[in-house]
Formats: sequence, structure tokens, C-alpha cells
Amino acid sequence: MDIEFADAPDRSRYELRAGDQLVGFIDYRLSRDVIDLVHTEVPDEFGGQGHAATLAGRALADARERGLRVVASCPYVAAYVKKHPEHTDLVVS
Repeated sequence: MDIEFADAPDRSRYELRAGDQLVGFIDYRLSRDVIDLVHTEVPDEFGGQGHAATLAGRALADARERGLRVVASCPYVAAYVKKHPEHTDLVVS
């Protein structure tokens, strides 16, 4: 399965897609130089395959590339940052 990560700013979310299928997404709120990662969701049929971690990692990498600070309102993203401290410098409380 070829997975593609993309920002979908018109829907205020990052998405993972396999062709036309939505594999998962992270909703966000963008305000100037801060992105609040609000909610991560992966449909049951794609669960347990690491897609949420891919979303979190790629969203944080995108924030870094764009010079954005991150609010991790999503519990999954907050837990991901704790497990991957290399992203801690991005997070604001």
C-alpha cells in the first residue's frame, strides 16, 4: 500500500491517503506561527499499522520546516512527543 502524507489546508488537517482512501488525519488550528494539533483519527480498518505515528511525526516535521510552534492538544500527539523528545523544542504550553 503506497501511503501519501499531505496538508489539506482547506479542511484544516493533515491527511494520510492510499489512493482515494483516507487512511487517517490530524485536525489542526493554525494561528499565525502556532499550529494546534487537535485530534488524530485512523479508521478501524487501518488501525494498528502505525499510521497515527506516521501522521504525528510528519505533522511535527512539517511544523518544524515551516517554523511553526506546536500546541499538542491531541492526547495522541502529546504522547508521541513524550516518546520522541527530539520534537519537544517545538511544543509550547
